[in-house]
Amino acid sequence: MTPAASDSGLSAGLFQQRTGAYLERFLRALDHHLPPATQDPSRLHEAMRYACDGGKRLRALLVYAAGEALGLAAEVLDAQAVAVELIHAYSLVHDDLPAMDDDDLRRGRPTVHKAYDEAMGVLVGDALQTLAFEVLAQSAVPAEHAPRQLRVIAALTRASGSLGMVGGQAVDIESEGQRVPLARLESLHARKTGALILSCMRMPAAAAGAEPEAAQALETFGRLLGLAYQIQDDVLDVSASTEVLGKTAGKDLAQEKSTYPALLGFDAAKNLAAQTFDDARAALAPLGARAEALRWLAFEIESRSH
Repeated sequence: MTPAASDSGLSAGLFQQRTGAYLERFLRALDHHLPPATQDPSRLHEAMRYACDGGKRLRALLVYAAGEALGLAAEVLDAQAVAVELIHAYSLVHDDLPAMDDDDLRRGRPTVHKAYDEAMGVLVGDALQTLAFEVLAQSAVPAEHAPRQLRVIAALTRASGSLGMVGGQAVDIESEGQRVPLARLESLHARKTGALILSCMRMPAAAAGAEPEAAQALETFGRLLGLAYQIQDDVLDVSASTEVLGKTAGKDLAQEKSTYPALLGFDAAKNLAAQTFDDARAALAPLGARAEALRWLAFEIESRSH
């Protein structure tokens, strides 16, 4: 726990208890939606489960916490939590491929294309992506809320595509070996990293039919949290070891990528991350005590080592 975390009305013990309960829900739902490893084609399904194993499940937890702030029941949020984590897992599998970042390590173990093969890595990513939208499309909602469910699906679709995560990855690849302006770097990461985090706010808001003030508070929080997360990620790539990160440290420098430490300097980037985390938490003020879990998650993310 960071010292500032005591500013929240939610105690550390209660926060851990609540997130533990959400994680249990999520893991049950994920296991339910992933095809059994024994089902044909078994090697593909085994690799899909391998790709989804591990990680801190931050995006799933953000979905549950945002839904909690809006008064949604947890069972309404299960499909959203699973879907966003499936998209995240697919993006990591493809990001690690030789044609992309060409990385051998993810979450402290061999990447999917190393544990299986490159073709299977491509197929695993494809299958996880389509499964995410199947999960959302098949989630049961009352008939009167069907339009809301379409907005939920649209939120994740937009975050995942050429105007979101995939578009950010394309710009990231095109920018290797170049020193891009700070505004361009922020735009790149708003798509590559931030869009999916923002969808964790937009999906529950769509499902709840949130009032404009609450929806805007979540929107601003999600945008700022995504930016803070990426700045911190750039800082950790410089300062943390491969063992701590669970992935290859120093990849940004090796691939000559523009990063916040490269453009601003290490200390300035670290300070900007801290300020942006503070700004994100401040954006939740209109939600009052209902957003305690979101504030805590922001503190937990800020204190992460990987």
